[in-house]
Amino acid sequence: MTRDVLIRLSGLQAMEDDEGVVEVITAGDYFWKNNKHYLIYDEVMEGMDGTIRNTMKLTPGKLEIKKSGPVSANMVFEVDKKTQTHYATPMGEMLVEMTTSRIGFEEEDDHLKVEVEYSLDINYDHVSDCRIVLDVTSKGCAKLEL
Repeated sequence: MTRDVLIRLSGLQAMEDDEGVVEVITAGDYFWKNNKHYLIYDEVMEGMDGTIRNTMKLTPGKLEIKKSGPVSANMVFEVDKKTQTHYATPMGEMLVEMTTSRIGFEEEDDHLKVEVEYSLDINYDHVSDCRIVLDVTSKGCAKLEL
């Protein structure tokens, strides 16, 4: 994989009789270090000043996401484990818990795909069942389809 990558991040949140899908495609930086994949990309949120720096550390059994900037959190997804983080936003802080049920991991020379399924609780209340798909491709090999 090259350093310059395109990242397609899609998420599904299933709540009572409602599903929300979000998809983002952005450029990022990729690194391989100490037998781990690293991704770094910036995120702009509507109505918020500044950018959020996202740093992801990926292995076949674990996904770690560190957010810094106007929103900060350290989220860890590991199968059959419940993890907590304090998710800080300009509007206040929340206690977020994730219980990961599955992590799918596909790795090729110029492509990496990770799927994570988890349950999301905020301030001890179950909010939704979620699924994130992270699809990373070297910029030179990327085929974008909208």
